[in-house]
This record gives sequence, C-alpha cells and structure tokens, in this order.
Amino acid sequence: MATILVVDDELGIRALLSEILADEGHTIELAENAAQARASRERARPDLVLLDIWMPDVDGITLLKEWGATSMLTMPVIMMSGHGTIDTAVEATKFGAMAFLEKPITLQKLLRAVEQGLAKPALRNTVQPGSGGHQLNDMHLTVESAMTGGLMLPTTPLMLGPQSEQSFDLDRPLREARDAFEKSYFEFHLAQENGSMTRVAEKTGLERTHLYRKLKQLGVDLSRNRRGGGV
Repeated sequence: MATILVVDDELGIRALLSEILADEGHTIELAENAAQARASRERARPDLVLLDIWMPDVDGITLLKEWGATSMLTMPVIMMSGHGTIDTAVEATKFGAMAFLEKPITLQKLLRAVEQGLAKPALRNTVQPGSGGHQLNDMHLTVESAMTGGLMLPTTPLMLGPQSEQSFDLDRPLREARDAFEKSYFEFHLAQENGSMTRVAEKTGLERTHLYRKLKQLGVDLSRNRRGGGV
C-alpha cells in the first residue's frame, strides 16, 4: 500500500478522503495549506499527493509549479477543485499533474484516479529553473475523464469506438486542443448511441438544436455515426 498526502483547506474534505483511502489500506498524511504540504512532503516522502487548487495562502497550481521547478515533483500529483474548468485542468497537467478531479469527488472516480496515479511514474520534465518556459511531457487528454471530472494522462490512447483510437496532444494552442477534444467527445457519444441525436443530447445535457449546431461547427460527420437511422 502507498503513503498518500491529502492537501485541502477544508476539514470535511480531508477527513472524508482520509477515511476512504485508509479503508483501502493506504497510509494518509494530511495538510491544510501549502506550508504543511511542504513539510509533509519532506517528512513522509508520499507516493502520491491529492492537492486542492484553491487554498488561502498558496494555491495548488503555484505549489505544483514550485515542486516542479525545484526538482521535488518526484511523486504523482492529482489536482482537486470544486470550481475547475477544462482550462484549469490543462494548466495543471502542463505543470506536472497526473490527473484532475472535480469536487464533489465520487468514490469511484477517486479510487480509479488513485489507482492509475500510483501505477504511473511522476511527470518530471515540467518547469525547469531558468528555462523561461514549459517543458511538456508526452501528455494525452482522455475524452470521458475530462468531461466527468477526472483528467487523466494515459500511457495508451483512449478507445473511442469500434476500430478507432484518439489521443490528444496538449502541446498546441488551447482553442485547437479544446475543439479536438470536443469533436472526439461527441463522436464517442454518437457512436455509443448509434447516431441518435436525442439520446446524445440527453446524455451530454445539451438542447438538441444546440447540439446539432455544435456538431456542425466542429465538423462532425453525422452520417458516419448513423446506424439504422438515429433519431
């Protein structure tokens, strides 16, 4: 089992995550701010860190940058936030985060992210002192996980449908990366629902007319996804 550092300024979140992960057999270290997180990282040498983004003294992204710049990012880091966006998630991965979880975090997503995080080496080539920029690893953004609160960096491409694979290169302009992600996201669900616009609209939470305009804007081939006439 692993030693996991949970960094969050909310007592309830720390207690809940600690209880869940301890029940899985892990040893838990707790910190409520960046200062305590630094001390725990030095003392306990955790195998994985769950790091909240919004904290009162130093935010999680800043602490992640600091660890990367000082060669202390030797463990996988999973970012957490109740107000996160895709932009925030992408920024976190640029600086070495292995995953991004949106609060409230479900038990299934938490355990899956921790399991996958512990199975991967830490991202070490993030921000180097004096580099003047970011040094990115070979990162990939999965379709399902990003939209459901878990941004993971898999070692293999995500299977989007029968005989199709897609991975995402994050070393590109944000708008291009977002459009590529959204296109694959909708293609995935169209394939899952046999081209049914009605079911995809329900599943993705979009109004049908809005969904249709979005698909046309992204250049999604609707005829390719229709199998037997999706509604």
